Amino acid sequence: MSRRFPDWQVEGQDWPNRKASRFIAVDGYNWHVQQMGPGKKTAPVCVLLHGTGAATHSWRDLMPLLARHYRVISLDLPGHGFTRPNPSRQVSLPKMAKSIGLLLNELEASPGLIVGHSAGAAIGVQLMLEKDWHIPLVGLNPALLPFPGLAAKIFPQLAKMLFINPFVSHIFARMARHPGETERFLKRSTGSKIDKPGVNYYERMFSRSGHCDGAIRMMANWRLEDLQRRLPDIVAPVLLVHASKDRAIPKSAVSQAADLIANCEVELVSGLGHLAHEEDPQQLAEIITAFAKTHLKG
Repeated sequence: MSRRFPDWQVEGQDWPNRKASRFIAVDGYNWHVQQMGPGKKTAPVCVLLHGTGAATHSWRDLMPLLARHYRVISLDLPGHGFTRPNPSRQVSLPKMAKSIGLLLNELEASPGLIVGHSAGAAIGVQLMLEKDWHIPLVGLNPALLPFPGLAAKIFPQLAKMLFINPFVSHIFARMARHPGETERFLKRSTGSKIDKPGVNYYERMFSRSGHCDGAIRMMANWRLEDLQRRLPDIVAPVLLVHASKDRAIPKSAVSQAADLIANCEVELVSGLGHLAHEEDPQQLAEIITAFAKTHLKG
């Protein structure tokens, strides 16, 4: 039987920004974390939270650009990339946010800025609400609202069924090993066309059933109804960025979320898809830093 989980010495041997990586045991997880930029107390802390099915490679080009201005911390979410899952831990939104909060405490990192992509934006918002952080947040193609209508009931149940079936992740992983399949899947599901190295990193992750399990398990426990009700409680400045070719998150969902947040701006970028930060990291870095300069304290 092939290995289920990505191996740091195999899939990670030429991992982007590898020199910035370390592993930290906190709250039942051995986290894969990357840190880059000025040292402690010399620059604001920027936390990067990737979306479902991704890992730290998603920030490979954006992270060094942001590290010119911030102490940047990125991490592999539980069950994703090189952060192995803990079978005894539920990966619900509140519990995942709590675990990340404990990790940041261990790193002695008090965030001044959060950047979250897709589901990572929801984790960032949950952290802000739970910690009462009044710091700017940037959501890149954010997934902040429940699926509409019947999909709200069907999708979580489907994810649970997929997670319970032990063959699904193995089948998906086997498919990902077929030449060109990962690139076609990414373009079809996200609307993005990323570079060959980026496709290769996703292929490495998708070809391991443990990583696929992590994504399915996260979806099976994902509930955004409570978060939606709490969006009006956010008083911090928020920027939601939506890409015109995003096939995963409709513009209407971003607009609806923005209407619920008092101090919220929406910025549209054209010609990019759901993985906009991987397609054009320079443009996204400029958007993030411009917003942060306006709202960062100190």
